[in-house]
Amino acid sequence: MPRVTSWLKPTTTVYAHCDIPCGIYDPHAAELAARTVARMVEMIGKLPIENPSVADRANLVRCITIKEQHAEIVKHEIQVIWSDYFKAEHVERYPDLHDRTWKILKLASKNKQNIDAAAAAELEAAVKEFADIFWSTKK
Repeated sequence: MPRVTSWLKPTTTVYAHCDIPCGIYDPHAAELAARTVARMVEMIGKLPIENPSVADRANLVRCITIKEQHAEIVKHEIQVIWSDYFKAEHVERYPDLHDRTWKILKLASKNKQNIDAAAAAELEAAVKEFADIFWSTKK
């Protein structure tokens, strides 16, 4: 016979930020993640290409892993703000908001796929512009 407490246990675990809505949104995490992507690309570029040591190879793997994780953080944070915070009046004020968001998501994917300083800088700049738009709507 099942215990009473087993009936209270959810059958599915869900994660959200947050559909209440809580009203707590901040693009800082996306900006920090974009900066981390750029920094990892910079660090990768400084690693020796000729005869790398085991430590250098290990650093390469760590830098690539962190770069890809943070590019994914950018995507998540931008998607949450875009889908949960921005409203029709924001899109009216910034008619290219959807296109800007789409480009950030594509740039984050490009940064996951490549080691490209120009793409990392472009991602960082695009996220900064997105953050500036976000903060302008808070005034």
